[in-house]
Amino acid sequence: MAGKQRVSYFYHPECPLFYYGPSHPMKPHRLKLAHHLILSYGLFKEMDCYRPHPASAGEMTQFHSEEYIGFLSKIGPDNLRQFGASMQRFNAGDTTDCPVFDGLFQFTQLYTGASLDGAVQLCQGQSDICINWSGGLHHAKKAEASGFCYINDIVLAILELLKVHARVLYIDIDIHHGDGVEEAFYTTDRVMTFSLHKYGDFFPGTGHISDIGAKDGTGFSVNAPLQNGITDENFFEDLFKPIMAKIMEVFQPGAIVLQCGADSLTGDRLGCFNLTLKGHAACVKHVKSFGVPTLVLGGGGYTIRNVARCWAYETAVLLDREDVPNDIPYNDYYEYYAPEYQLHLTPESSMENTNRKDVLEGVRIELLQQLQDLQGAPSVAMQQVPPPFRRQEPEDEEGGESTEAKGNESDKNQRETRSGDSTRKAHAAEMYDRID
Repeated sequence: MAGKQRVSYFYHPECPLFYYGPSHPMKPHRLKLAHHLILSYGLFKEMDCYRPHPASAGEMTQFHSEEYIGFLSKIGPDNLRQFGASMQRFNAGDTTDCPVFDGLFQFTQLYTGASLDGAVQLCQGQSDICINWSGGLHHAKKAEASGFCYINDIVLAILELLKVHARVLYIDIDIHHGDGVEEAFYTTDRVMTFSLHKYGDFFPGTGHISDIGAKDGTGFSVNAPLQNGITDENFFEDLFKPIMAKIMEVFQPGAIVLQCGADSLTGDRLGCFNLTLKGHAACVKHVKSFGVPTLVLGGGGYTIRNVARCWAYETAVLLDREDVPNDIPYNDYYEYYAPEYQLHLTPESSMENTNRKDVLEGVRIELLQQLQDLQGAPSVAMQQVPPPFRRQEPEDEEGGESTEAKGNESDKNQRETRSGDSTRKAHAAEMYDRID
C-alpha cells in the first residue's frame, strides 16, 4: 500500500476499572497496563487517539436479542434474586464463567462502543487501521453470555462494516475458537471466519476442521485446530501465512477484523501454546501488509503483564515501529515486569510441541483445498448504504443545537481552541487517566 497507513487508537479510561471478581481470571486492569506501555514508548504520538462513545442498547440489538440486552441493562449484584430464572436462561451469574459484577452493562457499552467507532471510521475512510484493545470478546452469543463475554462487539462491528463492504474477513489468533463470531455468520458468504485455536478437551469445544459453514456460507468458515505447545514457526510459517495468501486470493475482502487474543502466548495463565511476541505479532504484520482497512481488537489473555507487552508491541508493529527498545521504559506499572523489565518473551524450553509436522501439513492441505473449491469472491447487488448510527448531540441551555454540532455542520474536521487559532494544544499529561 502506497504511503503510511493512518492509525486510530480507541481507549476509555474507565474500561480498566471494572472487576469481574477476586478469583476470576479476566482482569480488565490489563488494559491500563497496555495503555501505559503505549504511552511510555511514545506510540500515542503517531496515532489519532479517541475516547469512544458508550454503545446504546439500540446499537447492541443489531445482533443481540432485546430480552438479553434488557436483562444485562438491569442486572446487578444488588438485585440478583429478582433475575434467578433469567440468569440461568442467559448463562450469567456465579455458577457460570460470566459473573454479574458492578457496572457490568456500562463495561459492555464502553468496549462495544470503541469497536463500533472504529468500524465507522473505516467505513468512512477516515482511517486505515483502528485499534481497540478492550474489544474482541468473541464468545458472546445472540442471547447468551459465554466465556467471559457478554456483548459480541466483533459481530456488531462486522455488521457495521457490511454496510459499506461487500465482504469482510474475520481472523482470530486467540487460543480459543471464535465460536460466537463463526456462529453469527455461519450461513453467509459475505463474511469469512478464519480461526487458529486449541482443539480437543478445551473451551469452547468447537472449531473442528470439518466445520466449514452451511447453506450460502459453506466453505466460508476456516478452522485450523491445534494442540499444545505450538511454536512461532509452526503457527505463522506453516499455517497462517500460506492460508492467508489463499484467503486473500479467493475471498478478496473489503475489510478485515483481526482478533489478537494474547492467551496464545507462552506462559499464559489459561493457555497452552508457546508463541512469543514476535510470532504473535508476525500475524498482525502480515495482515497489515495487504493494505486492506483493518479493525484490530484484543480478546483473551490472562497473564496480564504479558498481555500488556503483546498489545503494546503490536501497536508498535502497526505503526511500523517494531524496533522499539526491548528494555521497558519506566511507567506507573513498571514493577509488573520484574525481574527482567524487558518487552519480549522467551518460549518455554520445557514445553513439548505436540503438533506433529505431518498433522500440520494435513491441516494446511485440507484448508487450502477447501478455499480452492470456493467459486470465487461472492458479489452483492448495488443498493443504498444504510447510515451509521448517529448519536444525538447535547442541546445548549436554550434548547437549540449545541455549538459544537453547529460547528460540525460547517466544517466537521475543524476543532477550534479557546484562542481561536485552530491549532491543537496537547497537554503534557493528555493521554493519562484523570485523577479523581
